[in-house]
Amino acid sequence: MAMNQNNKIAFRFLGVAAFMLAMSFAAVPFYDWFCRVTGFGGVTQVAVQKSDEILDETMNIRFDGSLEAGMPWEFKPIERKMKIKIGETGLAFYEAYNPTDKPIAGTASYNVYPYIAGGYFTKIDCFCFEMQVLQPGERVQMPVTFFVDPEIKDDAEAKLIKSITLSYTFHVTDLPNTQASLATDDKSQVKAAQ
Repeated sequence: MAMNQNNKIAFRFLGVAAFMLAMSFAAVPFYDWFCRVTGFGGVTQVAVQKSDEILDETMNIRFDGSLEAGMPWEFKPIERKMKIKIGETGLAFYEAYNPTDKPIAGTASYNVYPYIAGGYFTKIDCFCFEMQVLQPGERVQMPVTFFVDPEIKDDAEAKLIKSITLSYTFHVTDLPNTQASLATDDKSQVKAAQ
């Protein structure tokens, strides 16, 4: 009888442990979804077309760029700030340069500040939607198309915002298999030639 009771307790603990493990894996996608839907933490919104409404009021947009530790690129906004009408489509460019002698892939994480503006800062197209691969010595200009949703004026707190900062940080990413194998082949050919 005691053995049967011990088995029940063990199975309950295993069940609780399995549930907690499953919830830990579900937490990351759920948090990501929550941030994208609400703009929490300065996560921006995405749209497939421009705003239908443009207000006479303007918003100052500032641009910031940084690199994670160990990312060898140079990365910066071309234009540090612009003023656009709320609802108007803006176009900004960032520049990236790979000063190394090998191809390097990068992905950009992003947010806006103040964080409450994330629910109203909407990107139509952005270099941050895809991995970027820069060849040795390559310099590129990468666009971001965006607008500030006019609904920002209906939010009691957000309507007081006069300036939004869009920040990107580039992170090193593994090269896609085809480019990684090309880079390996190039190194092999250089060694063979020596």
